[in-house]
Amino acid sequence: MLVFNRWDSEAVKVHDQGIARYLGLSNKLVVHSFGVHSSKRFSKKEQNVVERLVNKLMRSGQGKRKLGGHFIRGRGGTGKKLMIMKEVEAAFEIIEARTKKNPVQVLIEAIERSAPNEDVTRLKKGGVAYTEAVDISPYAKLNESLKNIALAVFAGTFNNSKQFSEALADEIILASQSDNKSYAVKRKDEVERIAKSSR
Repeated sequence: MLVFNRWDSEAVKVHDQGIARYLGLSNKLVVHSFGVHSSKRFSKKEQNVVERLVNKLMRSGQGKRKLGGHFIRGRGGTGKKLMIMKEVEAAFEIIEARTKKNPVQVLIEAIERSAPNEDVTRLKKGGVAYTEAVDISPYAKLNESLKNIALAVFAGTFNNSKQFSEALADEIILASQSDNKSYAVKRKDEVERIAKSSR
């Protein structure tokens, strides 16, 4: 069995060994675990990374930044997992056509290159609050990277005629190349710059 019956995720090479154990790179015909991994802590490490991307794209509610005076929200995909899975499959077809590579491999490269290595935390000492740079755990790095890729898709399709699958393919390709046009890469650089100034 292959992911979407087309792409082999077990042949993917992971360079960042920190996040390798949390990617769940097992081949599944349908990337849907029906909530099996939701009850136990850290059990999402067994969940396929493509399904985790699908789940991030199903988010709703307030986005992180305004565009044209409005907060970016999920594109009406909450609870519509099959619809989002079709969009991800269409995005993977676009990625394969453009890069001539396994789209799961391109997704992993995008995650590795858009995952921040450090962040800031707020500490309080003697009534004075200050920020301190801290390393990010591999699990949090993966979550942050997937979240930023999803936000980039919402931003790319907001008030725009661009298709969801095209926006997702564009973001994954740009992030895999460490291109500064990628929202996820820009966000990573911004977080690391703030952390560096707080050392």
